[in-house]
Amino acid sequence: MVTRVVAVVGGGQLARMMAPAATGLGLHLRVLVEGATTSAARVVVDAPVGAPRDAGAVLDLVSGPPRADVLTFEHEHIPADVLEQVEAAGVPVRPGPAALLHAQDKIVMRRALARLGVPCPRWAEVTEPADLEAFLEQEGGEAVVKTSRGGYDGKGVRVVRGAAEVAEWFAAARIGGPALLAEQKVPFVRELAVLLARRPSGEVRVWPVVETVQRDGVCAEVVAPAPGLDPTVEAQAVDAAVRVAEGLDVTGVLAVEMFEVDGAVVVNELAMRPHNSGHWTIDGAVTSQFEQHLRAVLDLPLGDPAPRARWSVMANVLGSTLERLTDALPAVVGADPGARVHLYGKKIRPGRKLGHVTVCGDDLDDVRSRAARAAALLRGEQP
Repeated sequence: MVTRVVAVVGGGQLARMMAPAATGLGLHLRVLVEGATTSAARVVVDAPVGAPRDAGAVLDLVSGPPRADVLTFEHEHIPADVLEQVEAAGVPVRPGPAALLHAQDKIVMRRALARLGVPCPRWAEVTEPADLEAFLEQEGGEAVVKTSRGGYDGKGVRVVRGAAEVAEWFAAARIGGPALLAEQKVPFVRELAVLLARRPSGEVRVWPVVETVQRDGVCAEVVAPAPGLDPTVEAQAVDAAVRVAEGLDVTGVLAVEMFEVDGAVVVNELAMRPHNSGHWTIDGAVTSQFEQHLRAVLDLPLGDPAPRARWSVMANVLGSTLERLTDALPAVVGADPGARVHLYGKKIRPGRKLGHVTVCGDDLDDVRSRAARAAALLRGEQP
C-alpha cells in the first residue's frame, strides 16, 4: 500500500499537533525541524534537521524517499524562492508562495485587502520619520507601528506617540531591514478570529467565530463561539475571511484575526496555517484544524467544523515556575477529569507557549474558570 506523504517545514508545536491527525488519516508526516529536540522532533519519527531558508534541506525534505505528495508549513518564514524551487521540482506547495506572501508582508497584505474590499484599519507605509509624524497628526497623536515582516506574538508591534519611539526600526529599514507601516489604533470592543479551511478544488469550511483574549501581545484565552456576537457582525466576519481565502487563493487553514468595533469588524492579521485561535477544535469540534489542514492540502473532502459542545474555552500555558510541567498533571486532571491538557515538550522560559488546556461544556462561566484554573496549575500557580 502506498501511503500519502505530507512534508512540513517547521518543528514547533503546530507540526507536533499535526502528528495525531496524520496518524488517524494513515498519512506519513515528514517534518523539517530546526533541531533534534524541538517540539515536533520529540514525537515525529521522520524529522530531518534543517533550516527553513536552506533550499537544499527543503528539497531533500520533499524528495524523500518516499517522495512527498505536498509541502506545507507551520510558520510563514520560508523564502518564496525556496518554495518556487519545490514547485519546479513537481511537488505542490499549499498554500502557494503567491498566497503566502500576504502572510509574510503586512504592506502587501494591506494593499491586497484594500483591493478585495475587506475592511481594515486606516494605514500608511512610512519610509521616513516625517511620514509617521504626519500619520500621527491625522490619527490624533497615537498610532500602531509595525515592521512589515518578521513580527509575531506582539513582536514588531508598538503603540507610539512619536517617530523617535521607533528610531531604530527606521534605521534598520534604511539598511535593508523590513519596511514599516503605521496603522490606526482601533478602538475595538474585543478581538475575534475566523478560522476556515479551503481546498484547491474550492470547497470552504468555516468554524464558529471565536473571541480571543490577548495578554502582553500573546493570545492567552480563546472562547468558542464568541459570546453574544451579533449575527450581523458574525456574517461580516465570515464574509471577510472567505473573501480573503478565495481572493488570495489560500489553500489549507487560514486564520483571520479581527477587531470588533462599533457593530462591525476590521481585519488585523492573517495566518495561512493552523493557528492558536483554533486549538480548541482538537477537543471541541467534530474536525480539528490539524486534520482539516491535512485534508485541505491533499485536496481531500473537508470535515465537519461544527462544535461538539455549546462552549469550548482554550487557555494557553504561558511560562511556568515548575521544573517539569508534567509534575502538575496529578493536580490538574485529578481536580478536573474533563480538562484536556496538551503539552508541547518545550524548554520552560518565561512567557513561552508551553501548552494549552481546553474545557468544554454548557455553562460558559464554569468552563472558563475551569480552563483558567488548569492553566494556572501548569504555570505553577495556586488559583
